[in-house]
Amino acid sequence: METSYNERRSPEYFMTTEKTIISVPPRDQPETDSANAWIVLIYGGDLGKRFQITTETTVGRGDSNSVVLDMPNVSRHHARFFFKEGGFLVEDLGSTNGTFVNDTEILDQHTLSNGDLITTGGAVFKFIFGGNVEALYHEEIYRLAILDGLTGVHNKRFLLEFLDRELARASRHERPLSLALIDLDHFKDLNDSFGHLAGDSVLKAVARIMAAGVRREELLARYGGEEFALVLPEIDAECSVVFCERIRKEIEEHVFTFDQKEMSVTVSIGIASLTPGTNAKSLIQSADAVLYQAKREGRNRVLSGAGEETNL
Repeated sequence: METSYNERRSPEYFMTTEKTIISVPPRDQPETDSANAWIVLIYGGDLGKRFQITTETTVGRGDSNSVVLDMPNVSRHHARFFFKEGGFLVEDLGSTNGTFVNDTEILDQHTLSNGDLITTGGAVFKFIFGGNVEALYHEEIYRLAILDGLTGVHNKRFLLEFLDRELARASRHERPLSLALIDLDHFKDLNDSFGHLAGDSVLKAVARIMAAGVRREELLARYGGEEFALVLPEIDAECSVVFCERIRKEIEEHVFTFDQKEMSVTVSIGIASLTPGTNAKSLIQSADAVLYQAKREGRNRVLSGAGEETNL
């Protein structure tokens, strides 16, 4: 069966074709060779930089740490990684902002599994280990080239490639296509009131809410900062408004929490649809202009280039 464009460009496809030699160990069967354990920085600082876990590898803002992160929300001595009794563990060192494994704060020591995401302040590491650690590392570098390290959705680079291809297909077959730009309202105020770590938490949660409704042939990407983009092949202006209104309402009704504090979040959405002669640049510019019109008219609303608007 022929694979789709999305399937061919996904990291999973490169791990399942006959030509690939990458083999990922099951998460519940850790290797015990401490010489083959690494953490890779996937968000904040030098993206893609890796650090080998030795007998004790510490992370923090202070110069004495094995991994020095010059970030204000990282404590001087934030966390340590170490090998013990056949497994790899991470421990929080009494940091101000805590250490999280897969978005869950750890209270003491936590045993790591291959692929775990460890957040220390504003930095996110991915834990990899095993005899094929080089292959896993290069796979992670590939993922960094197409995915946003914080939210896990596709990044702007992948978005532009995908949009070019889908626009060419839609124009060739005279099929509809829409692009939605989604911007979090008053995001700077949220960061100022609750802190940047709370802002990061909100971005991840918003991405999860939107991704849950995106079909395989569609694309959700982080366009930049607090802005996301949705490419909707085979969806015209009218249907895209209905789809995006559902997203807007879900985000408005969701209770966002961080550090036991509740936050209200809304989004403004601008939609542009394919017309004769449209290219990726002009479609993005059209959606961006409609988005800013929605924000000028009061925010927390969906507005399309065709004039449909909702703010229920």
